[in-house]
Amino acid sequence: MKCPDVKALHIPASYKRTISNSVMMYLKMKGIELLEGDVWGHRKDINEYSEVSQGIYDRIDQYRNNGMPDDDVIEKLVRETRLSPDFVSFLVKNR
Repeated sequence: MKCPDVKALHIPASYKRTISNSVMMYLKMKGIELLEGDVWGHRKDINEYSEVSQGIYDRIDQYRNNGMPDDDVIEKLVRETRLSPDFVSFLVKNR
């Protein structure tokens, strides 16, 4: 397996609609979340993976330490990073 520690797949909405129930069940059994949102890049980026920079996690911690509720943290990070709401929500929830 190329990415044994994968925690989430971030795919466009058009792809998510084509995924079968059996694939969804498999992902759920493996503990892999399927996140919907715009995926930046070009078709050459398909099948590539990326890691979230430590700076994003540092900002999550900073906002939480300042007493900001998770919903506000998500909203602020979506504006600042231009990442999809599903993806940012996943990061905040799993931090």
